Amino acid sequence: MELSSISSQVSSQASAQISVQMSLLLLRKTLELQAASISGLVQAAAPISAPANPPHLGNSVDVMA
Repeated sequence: MELSSISSQVSSQASAQISVQMSLLLLRKTLELQAASISGLVQAAAPISAPANPPHLGNSVDVMA
């Protein structure tokens, strides 16, 4: 093996490793931003309130036809 071939491979692998690390960093940041926006949407959602129907409605089903 020639020395120039080895240095070329090392340089290529180092470049690929940096590229992978930057991709992971970008993915993590994207996930953090999505989590922040989702939590904001959940907090902004109106709380579920109890139905305003009278208490006797929906307690039985008439199955006679």
